[in-house]
Amino acid sequence: MKSFRFKAILQNSGWLENAVVSIDDAGRIVSVSQNEDLGAEFINGYTLPAFQNAHSHAFQYAMAGLVENHAGDDDFWSWREMMYQLALELDPESLETIAQMCYTELVRNGYSNVAEFHYIHHDKDGVPYPNLAEMGEALVKAARNAGIKITLIPIFYQKGNFGVEPNERQRRFISKSFDDYKRLFEASAEVCQRYEHANVAVGVHSLRGVEATDIIRAATELPDDVPFHIHISEQPKEVEDSLTFLGKRPVEWMLENINLNERFHLVHATHLTQMETANLAKSHANVVLCPSTEGNLGDGLFPLRDYQEFGGNWSIGTDSNIGLNPLEELRLLDYGQRLISHKRNTFGRDAGLFALTKAMVSGRRGTNNFETGFFSVGADFDACVIDANAPLLANVKMENLASSILYSADASHFCGTFIAGKLIQKDHSYDLIKQKFVDCVNKFR
Repeated sequence: MKSFRFKAILQNSGWLENAVVSIDDAGRIVSVSQNEDLGAEFINGYTLPAFQNAHSHAFQYAMAGLVENHAGDDDFWSWREMMYQLALELDPESLETIAQMCYTELVRNGYSNVAEFHYIHHDKDGVPYPNLAEMGEALVKAARNAGIKITLIPIFYQKGNFGVEPNERQRRFISKSFDDYKRLFEASAEVCQRYEHANVAVGVHSLRGVEATDIIRAATELPDDVPFHIHISEQPKEVEDSLTFLGKRPVEWMLENINLNERFHLVHATHLTQMETANLAKSHANVVLCPSTEGNLGDGLFPLRDYQEFGGNWSIGTDSNIGLNPLEELRLLDYGQRLISHKRNTFGRDAGLFALTKAMVSGRRGTNNFETGFFSVGADFDACVIDANAPLLANVKMENLASSILYSADASHFCGTFIAGKLIQKDHSYDLIKQKFVDCVNKFR
């Protein structure tokens, strides 16, 4: 058994100062206390529950910064063409290299879990690999090597748009039928069973990407004890096309046709009516918000204030991995609301504690973890440690600490991430991973 002593550790009820955390050989928490333990290793840090990245496309990390030389009226749909070009270039080895770099940076920024929304399934000609989950297994290997826990979400991607066959640039994504997707899901689940800290979830790309009847089948015929993730209502055109084809807005259709509950994770959900906002919140489904990507792509702002008034659940994701700092995601989420409401109180009285709790609880659900306690006995010790000597944190009062971390800390203040009791810090292996990544993406960049 090991013990670590921290300057303070964040509990659901607030900070516990001079806290000692004891963990067993498997990295599970045995106790959290203020008892003096002279044998405990002291880390001069403020310790938060590690962050959950509830939505990632790891391969898009290789695109970061390359699609900002705009020609004409650039938007989400023109950005998508650049993404297709990259997706057509990757093989399992290059995907694993890119993902390992991305996941290593996620760990360095305090994440312990990533929900990987994965849809590059087939070879460059669009032919399934003999191992249907070949590309998915590359992602699981990357997560293992980076030390992060992964929820692999093999994505059902069937159409080019509502009622439109897929185009040639989407050939690597496509499962033509529900049965094809079911086989892919089962192969992915089998891969995850072979790796520690890996599990699987069901995923549908979007209402425009899969036939409505097959979305219902995916929600009802596949295992109901794993999360279900779907992109929804990200762009105005998507909403307009849904109205034309289905006669319903995307979230409206989901509410009427799927028995939404805490298992479901609707990504973006940017464009909602007041009724959709209220009913989605009341369904207890989760919305996954990705502010850095939503801002980069010009998606719009989710109606967070109204959603929270109805008790809605939300988490954060990095999506295209332009930004990897969870504190930045939460700040962007808040500041967007302040800009449109002209009010500063988005998250309530203790803004930091509220935001960290919301992101953690719903984010965990996205990885099939329904534990709501910050550091519960018997749970893995997954923690993000913030430098207690950071200038704006060194003398702060406990009542202001969570918000001071949220609104003032940057990546330089992260001094390590515990994942299943193992402290991961930047060391010599980082340079090896970085060089491998640089060599790999040279032809893309």
